[in-house]
Amino acid sequence: MTRATVRQEVRPMRFEELYERRQRRELTIVEAADILGVTERTFRRWSARYEAEGLAGLEDRRIGQASARAVPVDEVLQMVTLYETCYTGWTVKHFHERWHYEHGGARSYTWTKNRLQRAGHVARAPRRGAHRKKRPRKPLPGMMLHQDGSTHEWVSNCQWDLIVTLDDEQFPGAARGY
Repeated sequence: MTRATVRQEVRPMRFEELYERRQRRELTIVEAADILGVTERTFRRWSARYEAEGLAGLEDRRIGQASARAVPVDEVLQMVTLYETCYTGWTVKHFHERWHYEHGGARSYTWTKNRLQRAGHVARAPRRGAHRKKRPRKPLPGMMLHQDGSTHEWVSNCQWDLIVTLDDEQFPGAARGY
């Protein structure tokens, strides 16, 4: 059950209760809208639809309809078939470039990659390790020392080295990149 379907079932019950309280003047429109988590304008529109059509007026009319931005099915099939017949084994990057230049493809690389993965022609890349993984602190001082050095002209015409040693316990953020 999708989130939209659950909301579709809960919305009429919550709205009906708040609408009745609004009719008894226990709540203002702004308060009722805040409780529902919608704008005042949306609550007014729902109220008008509820008065005209009853509970059926509260149904979300977008559920079950294809998105206006969805790619046509024949275009998806054409791209997947082209990969199957002529470019099997190619990387998505190379196929995408060829599809654009020679076959007039107009979709993004990410869209192409996702469609080929859904069709089972391209495997998903393994996840990479987390950058700068946090590690637990050492239990005692002196068990983890961080040392850094740099040469700099601290006094004119003299190159001196500065060496810094930090203990993990004394400066907990220094070792973790904070």
